[in-house]
Amino acid sequence: MIQSSTPRTRRKRRITTMLLPAILVFVVFLVGVGCAAALAWGGPKDITPLASVNEPFQSVDFSDVPPAQHYTARDGTLLAWYSYPPGSTRADTSNRRVVVVHGSSSRARSTHVLAQALAAQGYSVAALDMRGHGESGTRGQADYIGQLEDDVEDFARQVPHAGPQTLMGFSAGGGFALRFAGSARQALFDRYVLLSPFIHQDAPTARPDIGGWATIGMPRLVALTLLNQIGITWWNHLSVLQFALDEASRAGLTPSYSYTVAMNFRPHNDYQSDIRNARGTVCIVAGQDDELFYADRFADLFAQAGKPVPVTLVHGVNHIGLTLNAVAVQAVARACKADGPTTGIAAPPPA
Repeated sequence: MIQSSTPRTRRKRRITTMLLPAILVFVVFLVGVGCAAALAWGGPKDITPLASVNEPFQSVDFSDVPPAQHYTARDGTLLAWYSYPPGSTRADTSNRRVVVVHGSSSRARSTHVLAQALAAQGYSVAALDMRGHGESGTRGQADYIGQLEDDVEDFARQVPHAGPQTLMGFSAGGGFALRFAGSARQALFDRYVLLSPFIHQDAPTARPDIGGWATIGMPRLVALTLLNQIGITWWNHLSVLQFALDEASRAGLTPSYSYTVAMNFRPHNDYQSDIRNARGTVCIVAGQDDELFYADRFADLFAQAGKPVPVTLVHGVNHIGLTLNAVAVQAVARACKADGPTTGIAAPPPA
C-alpha cells in the first residue's frame, strides 16, 4: 500500500523549492566575487632576475644588426623583421630560407649571433619580432589567441621566398614553432627546428618554475581560462606571466605577457596533439646543461607522443648558450640541412 506524503513533508519540499533559486544566486555570487578577486589581485608576482638569461647578452656585439624591415599584418599593424642575406657558401642549402622566432620576453635581435651563423652557411635568414615584442605592436599584447599564427602566415605571403623554408624557434619560440607544425598551416614550412623548446609547464621537460625564469599569476590564469571557455574574453589583456628580467633588460624586452600572448606563444594545452599532427620534418637541438628544461627528456616525450624525432644535445651549453656559443650555433646550422641531424651529443664548446 502506497502512502501519500504527509503535510509536513510537502511543506519541506515547498520550502526547498522556494530556497533553491536563492541558493543558486548565492553560489553564482560567490563564484563571481572569487573570479573578480582573481582578476584584480591574482596576477603574477615579482621575480628575482635570472643572471644566466640576462648577463650573456652583455658581451654580444649588436653594432651590425641589420635595420628593421616591416610587413603589414592583416589587421593593419606593421610588424618588424630582420633580413640576413646568405653568405658566399651555399653548399647543401638548396636556396633555403630559415625564419627564426625568438624566445619569451625577447626580440629578433637576441638571435643575432645565430642568424649570422646561419647566413654564413648560405641560408637566407629572416628573424621576426613576434607581435607583442620588439618593434611589433604593443609589448606583451595581442588581440586574440591565434593572431601570432596569422602574423607568420602574413609574413610568408607578403615576403615570399622561391625555395624551401624552415621555421626555427628558440625556447617559447620553439614551442610556438611546434604549435605551427601541428596546425592546418604547417605546409608553409617543410622543416621545423626546435631549439630547447618550451612544451608545457606540466610537461616532463619543464623544470620547476621554468628554472626561475617566469612566475605565473595562477588565480588570474584559472579565472581567465574559465571565462574563455564560456566565450568571455574581455579581460584577456591582463598579465598572467612575468619574466625574471634585470633592470637593464626591461627597457628593451617584454617584462610580462597578457593572457592572450601567454596562451598563443606556446604549444596548445594538448601539446601531444601538436606533436602527433606535425607532418613536416621536426628536429630538436638543446644545450646539455639547460637550466630551464630537462634536455635529456625531449626524445622520450616526442617518442611517447607518437613522433620520434632526432635530438642533438650540445655538451657544456646552457639555455641561452644555445644561441650564442660557437659550437652550439654550428650544431643548429647542421639541423637545417636536408639530411638533418642524428640523435647524439655535439662536441664540447671551445674554452
